[in-house]
Amino acid sequence: MKPLEPELERRRRTGLYRKPRLLASPQGPEVVVEGRRLVNFSSNDYLGLAADPRLAGALAEGAARWGCGAGAAHLVTGHSEPHQALEEALARFTGRRRALLFSSGYLANLALLTTLAGRGDTLLLDRLDHASLIDGARLSGARLRRFRHNDTAHAARLLADARGEKVVAVDGVFSMDGDLAPLPELARLAREHHAWLVVDDAHGLGVLGETGRGSLEHWGLDNEAVPALMGTLGKAFGTAGAFVAGSEALIETLIQQGRGYIYTTAAPPALAEATLRSLEIVQAEGWRRTRLRELVGRFRREAGALGLPLMPSETPIQPLVAGSAGRALRWSRHLEDRGILVTPIRPPTVPEGTARLRITFSALHEDRHLDRLLEALEALPE
Repeated sequence: MKPLEPELERRRRTGLYRKPRLLASPQGPEVVVEGRRLVNFSSNDYLGLAADPRLAGALAEGAARWGCGAGAAHLVTGHSEPHQALEEALARFTGRRRALLFSSGYLANLALLTTLAGRGDTLLLDRLDHASLIDGARLSGARLRRFRHNDTAHAARLLADARGEKVVAVDGVFSMDGDLAPLPELARLAREHHAWLVVDDAHGLGVLGETGRGSLEHWGLDNEAVPALMGTLGKAFGTAGAFVAGSEALIETLIQQGRGYIYTTAAPPALAEATLRSLEIVQAEGWRRTRLRELVGRFRREAGALGLPLMPSETPIQPLVAGSAGRALRWSRHLEDRGILVTPIRPPTVPEGTARLRITFSALHEDRHLDRLLEALEALPE
């Protein structure tokens, strides 16, 4: 039996060891972490809905009526009226014929890619795609080809050499870099090569577009351009779970073949009730997206003036490149000493030499929170 301790020690020695932080408060612009109140610039709660009392109320009412657990997979006895209502609402929101709920975005991507491609087929992924897309591609048994980040010329060459069914899968917004995939050009290439285009819009839905419909609304793309859309509910929507939206045939195929749908217990019906309320708020309260744009714009102007090593992102994900894991840790500790929580992101989550602080914004951040962040960043150590 292989001993596990040497690898754990290597990770400690090289600054790659990770452990969860214990929160004693709900999500919000300020959180209590291990006894300290910190300004939170680490959450994916972009619209500030995770602790919204309206969602909590809907969850409580749902639990009072439906109980705490779904009891079974959707295809057994786990598919309740709130699940059906949420799928129909998500289909309307995304402008798709159907939507299908999953317990997590990871499961959704695994189900989607293993259903669309298999042995003899070709899956093309961006080098910086989320781990769930990479793992789904590997599990599919298809030939996996990865093109350089946002390099559509490289993607075109790989597509020209592809065999069997062709599937191109990308993040709409890249979770660690915060930049957008060039979806119009990728959609054109997919159409020319008769390929599926799958977009994981976990970090775009709710945030991008005039009405929060994400990367596709931002780029003005329709269902024909992007036939398979995956979205998560635990980020901008403030709840948990995920969905795939697409045609009648795609959703029915996932129901019949998607292992990540078939072989897992459905999320609690009460959670679907809370997400229905969240979906209403996301569409009605456009001020949240406006506030995010204001915060990001000011941050980039003032951080740029300080000469900080920002990556090119116009989304609420603002990476500050440290380079080494050790430097990222030092920067994170410096901020925490000043009452600010920013998690360091290190390999293997990002490539070697690109460790960073991943600064994220919420619509509930106040100007005073941003003032504190900028003041602390101005004094970053080497």
